[in-house]
Amino acid sequence: MSTTDVSTTFKARLLDRREVAEQTMAFLFEKPPGWTFKPGQFMDLTVLNPPETDAEGNTRGFSVASAPEEDHLMFTTRMRDTACKRALRSMPIGTEVKIEGPFGNLTLHNNVKRPAILLAGGIGITPFRSMVVHAAKAKLPHKMVLFYSNRRPEDAAFLTEFKALERENPNYHFVPTMTNMEGSQLPWEGERSLINYELIAKYLKPLASPAFYESGPIYYIAGPPQMVVGIRSVLTNSGVDDDDIRTEEFAGY
Repeated sequence: MSTTDVSTTFKARLLDRREVAEQTMAFLFEKPPGWTFKPGQFMDLTVLNPPETDAEGNTRGFSVASAPEEDHLMFTTRMRDTACKRALRSMPIGTEVKIEGPFGNLTLHNNVKRPAILLAGGIGITPFRSMVVHAAKAKLPHKMVLFYSNRRPEDAAFLTEFKALERENPNYHFVPTMTNMEGSQLPWEGERSLINYELIAKYLKPLASPAFYESGPIYYIAGPPQMVVGIRSVLTNSGVDDDDIRTEEFAGY
């Protein structure tokens, strides 16, 4: 993840935690009064005085999954078996952690004439939840399309919420896709392909009309490194200018 030069360090208490998909948990922390960030940014969280530690240390960088309008900070992560994540899972409500940030420049562009095309794989969805919720609450005029790829619905955090936000924000459209429904116990009537040229073109064709945009979209990609590289290649090979692509790789989460 890239960083910026300006950040703040503070302590915040754990308010709540909940499972939002299989092996994926959301952690809600206090947000200092008057403090804010840009949707899409991330922060460093340090577990203080953990009962155990390991070679990966006690600090993790997490995208902020909450929107600036929400009264808490939410970090969402896959629960790998590390000392830091075991501590997060087991710490009592009210436990303090150290938070530093915000960092990063995967933030929504200002030109409202250009749509935002968000392309997420797995836990790469976290910065995009912040953007999409913010767009709805702030009533942004940006046209937005969110593509969200997972193996199964069981693995997809915030799936129901993303669909519900279409009713709240008429400028936003949600395209979830599942790539391994053979391993799922849930029904699925949506897309089943990887995020590839055919899937993107299928849903972006309506954007070609002047009623949708006056200038080309800005593309945002977040997810595992291989997925980010693959989708960037799809976009550039189809003629998208590299300056119109912004990425964030989620490795070793």
